[in-house]
Amino acid sequence: MTLISEYIEAAPAEQKPHLEALYRLAKELLPEATEKISYGIPTFYQHENLLHFAGMQKHLGFYPTPKVIEHFAAQLVSYKTSKGAVQFPYQKPLPESLIRKMILERKKELRLK
Repeated sequence: MTLISEYIEAAPAEQKPHLEALYRLAKELLPEATEKISYGIPTFYQHENLLHFAGMQKHLGFYPTPKVIEHFAAQLVSYKTSKGAVQFPYQKPLPESLIRKMILERKKELRLK
């Protein structure tokens, strides 16, 4: 069991489906990355922090860097965002295809395979 798996296992039941889905996507798209807990939240690292995510009370926080959020601003209009974060409410289905594109953009930004 990884540290991220333990984080998800300890999360409240309503958070787990979103956490598990984002974790699965990140593992699939970032196979070379190291998994760790950084700033108290799940992190994928390869030469630097690639992305973070966290279970918050009412939403899944996704932190793919400000450049990625700017790049996808038009697709993120229905979600609350800040400079470095996107909030995906648990009441809505997780936009997995959009998250996939965001993770791939983050890889491209760092010129990762």
